[in-house]
Amino acid sequence: MDPLARTHTPVKLRLDNLSRLPVDVKTPRYRREDLTPGIVHIGLGNFHRAHQAWYIHRLMQQGLAMDWAIIGAGVRSYDAELRAKLIQQDCLTTLVELDPAALSAEVIGPMIDYVPIEPRNGPLIERMSDPAIRIVSLTITEGGYYLDAKTGAFDTEHDDIRHDAQNLEQPRTVFGALVAALKRRRAAGHAPFTALSCDNLQGNGAILRDCVVGLARLSDPGLAEWIDQAGAFPNSMVDCIVPATLEDLRSQCQALGITDAAPVSHENFRQWVIEDDFCAGRPPLETLGVAITKDVHAYEALKLRILNGGHQILANAGEILNLPTILDCLQDADLSAFFRKVQIEEILPHIKGVPETSPDAYLKQVERRFLNPTIRDSTRRVAFDGSARHPGFLFPSLRDAISSGASLSGLALAEAFWCRMCAGVREDGITIAPNDPIWPDLQAAAHAARANPAQWLDVANLYGEIGQDPRFVQAFADWLDCIWQEGSRAAIARYVRS
Repeated sequence: MDPLARTHTPVKLRLDNLSRLPVDVKTPRYRREDLTPGIVHIGLGNFHRAHQAWYIHRLMQQGLAMDWAIIGAGVRSYDAELRAKLIQQDCLTTLVELDPAALSAEVIGPMIDYVPIEPRNGPLIERMSDPAIRIVSLTITEGGYYLDAKTGAFDTEHDDIRHDAQNLEQPRTVFGALVAALKRRRAAGHAPFTALSCDNLQGNGAILRDCVVGLARLSDPGLAEWIDQAGAFPNSMVDCIVPATLEDLRSQCQALGITDAAPVSHENFRQWVIEDDFCAGRPPLETLGVAITKDVHAYEALKLRILNGGHQILANAGEILNLPTILDCLQDADLSAFFRKVQIEEILPHIKGVPETSPDAYLKQVERRFLNPTIRDSTRRVAFDGSARHPGFLFPSLRDAISSGASLSGLALAEAFWCRMCAGVREDGITIAPNDPIWPDLQAAAHAARANPAQWLDVANLYGEIGQDPRFVQAFADWLDCIWQEGSRAAIARYVRS
């Protein structure tokens, strides 16, 4: 019998109740009092707890990394709600693994505190200034890096960044807090920490370095030089499908015997690849299969273009067609054919394999993962923040296709679907709720593009040189007109036949 189908008397999740949980729920074997902090993690959402925190937990289960406990942190006001929930349950989290063969659950406890959320980030700066903290990791989403939409460079003219450069002890941004803490460490004679981005950006470590050093340079060039020379910003690639927490997950935990205010579900797959570039030590993650390497970029390209790019190919069209989950999208015959043709003809040819797998084998693995029937990953969640995700996940393949003269028709169709989705209404007439930080701009551009497609390609300067390429511009315009005039399925059918 599925263990989550059994009903137990629920026990509130906290340290002194661990022994009361049902025997089929795995719990920490280590004691909280034996842990000391070594990591501050900023952006403590579901993904971090299902991925990075799980790896630290697994090390601790083996009696390792006991001095690498995690301090949670956030820089947005909405982080306070999650902090309150986790503090009440001693920072424990229930992880429910969505394995088609058998669902299972475990409680993890590598996080030992959560920094209070304050507008000027004083408690966070204080924690990161502690020399015991040797890694500061981040999952702040692809759109959280203050990158100029046109150039991709760190936007030093943004109001928040200018504020932080002039008010470093009371910063608004995560980068201001990082620089403020590093400044205190330098003044106290302490070494810097390693700053580890775990966001889905190719070259995420290099981008993080540019953000931190760039902000420091605005206020203290000497500090910027010290950070750049003495600090470390390893590139990394992270992978695990982690759906949003819905009420049915809390109910599943209740049936299992756990009252958890903030449980997390995840697929039965994880991957982590990290550049071997740390300035203050690191946990022995390689003992758990984490790839510590000098070359992360090939792994990044494989994952970001095939998996994350594939998510966008499915999700934007899926929203228009009112398909609730990514599983529904890939089980749809039209969308599945569209997905495979774009991948095989327009994405895979521009990607190199890695020692463990080829692009073709990786695509097959991604399809199996998307078809996991226990994962109800919402189309809306995957389609969120397209203004950050399309430039990171689909534009690299477009640039390669443009420079090589290769086919780009399907990628242009994917962009036309994004534009059509941002018009804010599905083909069945149901409204699509705002789903991007710049949704008003996107929606206005999407409506204007119905008569003049160039209006979309100019939105927020997102497309840059891609939006000037005659082949892409024409293909995008043709597909957008086809979608509006004949419908999404007709456009897909025409592409698949081509």
